[in-house]
This record gives sequence, C-alpha cells and structure tokens, in this order.
Amino acid sequence: MRLILTGVTGVAGLAIYRAALSDSSVQKVTLLTRRPVPSWAKLPPNAEEKTETIIHKDFKSYPSDLAQRLAEHDGLVWALGRSAVGMSEEEYTELTYGYTMAAARALKEAGAGTPERLFRFVFISGELADPTGKSRQMWARVKGRVERELPELFEGTNMKAHVYRPGYFFPSKKYPEDRLNQRGSLARATDVIFSPLYQTLLPFVYTPIEDLGRFAVELAKGRWPDQELFRNADMRRLIKEVQ
Repeated sequence: MRLILTGVTGVAGLAIYRAALSDSSVQKVTLLTRRPVPSWAKLPPNAEEKTETIIHKDFKSYPSDLAQRLAEHDGLVWALGRSAVGMSEEEYTELTYGYTMAAARALKEAGAGTPERLFRFVFISGELADPTGKSRQMWARVKGRVERELPELFEGTNMKAHVYRPGYFFPSKKYPEDRLNQRGSLARATDVIFSPLYQTLLPFVYTPIEDLGRFAVELAKGRWPDQELFRNADMRRLIKEVQ
C-alpha cells in the first residue's frame, strides 16, 4: 500500500506515521507537509527508506502534476489540524475545512482510486463533532461540516471517506521528546492531572495514542470498508481485532 499522511508533526499525525512505518503492508509513506519531520522525533529504523517527503506550502492549491502524484497512492490519512483555542472561526474554518476539502477535490479531479481498489480518505475528526451545524462549539460545527461534505464530494467516484472521532489523547510516554516538544507546560500539567481520570473513570472518551495510530492506518487499508463514521468507542472495540 502507498499511503499519504498530513499533520505528521502533531501528536496524532506522528503516531499515525510511526504506525505506518511499522506496518509491513504499507510499502511507501508520503508525507505532505509544510516542514520536515523535526530531528527530535524518534522513528523506526526504516523511516528513511520507506518515506517520501513533499514540502507543500499552500494547502489551498494543488498544481495538476502534484495532484496526479498524490492520486497514484492508495489512501490518505488527514491529521492536519490544531486546537481551536485562540483562533477565529474564519481561521479555524480555513485550516480544518478549507485545507481538507481542497485536497479532497484535487484528488477527485486527478482520478484517485479504481473500481477494484477505492482510494480511502481518512479524516481525523473529534468526539462531539456536529455534522448538523447546531453545536454551540465552533470547532464541532467546522469539523462536522467536513464530516458531512466529504462523503457527498466522493459520491459516484472511486474514493471513499472514513471519519474517525478520537477522544482525549496525548503524546506517548514511550517518547519523552514528544511531550517536551508538542505540549506546552500547561498542557503537560493538564495531561498529568486528567489522564488517570479519563483512563479509569471515563475510558470511552480516552484514546491511547498508539491505538489511534494503528486504527487510522487500518482504516486507510480498508479493514472496515463499508462503515463511514467511527466513534471513539468503536475504535476501542475494533482495535482489539488488530494484533
């Protein structure tokens, strides 16, 4: 399988990247990113030979030659994003909705996928995302809009949308460098306080980061081909099948 990843410098994206590198059925990983993976990120030994990095500065526009290169892959996991805290609705909409849909349209126009092997576009959303647009939380309305419009965009094509809504997650304890570089001091303190509570009292809203990574890759591979929306509880149940 040839897999495209975005957002690999973030918490979820880096976990997905590591999972893809560790999966023997993924022959090639293409990183679509504005900057290279930082040197502090610890990766499996096969990272260099298995990875192609495409530095792309404008996620609203895809030249035809780039779109064609991307369309030759088998799937994509879209993990690009950030917290809505401190962002206006216009800014967050451009990042979360605008960038995602621009890539989806470019892949569609380039003819991604075949009838025999659908191109699977996995969108990393979030619990409480609201496709109805009625939520009082701005981020939930914006992510919900993507959830609603992606499947509509792919109707009648050889592309399939899968949406995964993770719960609360944080950088892996296995990689101390991640926590130091991906989380500020306040966020790290919050992780220390809330992580045990979520894990023990509210496990259905907690997402182990390694499970998130493996699950996203399995979605792109088409392990559960017909289901479109996956809640965090679905992931916690289904990931047990992946050993």
